[in-house]
Amino acid sequence: MTEPEQKICPRCGARFECRAPSRCWCQELPVLRQVDPQSDCLCPQCLTKACGDEESVAFTLLELLVAISIIALLAGLLLPALSRGKDPAKSVKCVNNLRQFSLAAQMYWEDNNGVTFPYGGVPESNGAVYWFGWIGNGPEETRPFDPSLGALFPYQGAGVDLCPAFDYASTRFKLKAATPTCDYGYNWYLAPPNQPPLNTKSIHYPSSVALLADSAQVNTFEAPASPTSPMFEEWYYINQDPGEPNGQFRHDQRANVVFCDGHAATEQMVPGSLDTRLPNEMIGWLPLSILTPN
Repeated sequence: MTEPEQKICPRCGARFECRAPSRCWCQELPVLRQVDPQSDCLCPQCLTKACGDEESVAFTLLELLVAISIIALLAGLLLPALSRGKDPAKSVKCVNNLRQFSLAAQMYWEDNNGVTFPYGGVPESNGAVYWFGWIGNGPEETRPFDPSLGALFPYQGAGVDLCPAFDYASTRFKLKAATPTCDYGYNWYLAPPNQPPLNTKSIHYPSSVALLADSAQVNTFEAPASPTSPMFEEWYYINQDPGEPNGQFRHDQRANVVFCDGHAATEQMVPGSLDTRLPNEMIGWLPLSILTPN
């Protein structure tokens, strides 16, 4: 029988006998995946402890499946809550946009003796100028856009951002120009087409009269939209057109509105006015009571 070989444990430094190359006592222990790669053996105490540590940290397949299930369940509960948390932030940003427009409108009125700015649509320079800027002639989704010609631009500088809740990425959305233009509507009754703009000094209760609001319209008559494939688009005024609702209630079924006195609030859709051609876009009428000046 081979004489035992004296070795020193690389972990604890203790001397111990190894019976290799005959059958060593350590062959009766489980094989470790990694035990001091640079040494050839551990003492009985260290090797037994190493085996126990390795067994204690191992996961069974059942334990792993349970852990994955718990993580998936928690993710399913948390993700909707995180998504809902984004909606109020979008609404706050939208309200800030409307207030910036309102401040610009107040300065415009001061410089023009209280007279409201025109809605626009006036032909000019191979296009038309609206209250928010110039749109060139041409097919839908290809026309150039220049916000610097809008009535309020001199009071805003670089202009106002778009509403973050307006779904420009939707496959049902159609651009009016080559780029996004404006997704807020101007109160039609403050500057009716073919009529002199209203003087704000004649508004008895400016806190009750809307200036601008979330707006959109369903289009079925301009390519790529059609009667069989309706699409929604940016819209630039708000009124109670009986055929084409144009308020958009995109903030938890409410529309953000800024009033002539500068304060902002949310409004609900007039019951029964939802445009059923694209019901998920929440397009309908704003109350007539906040649109008519007096």
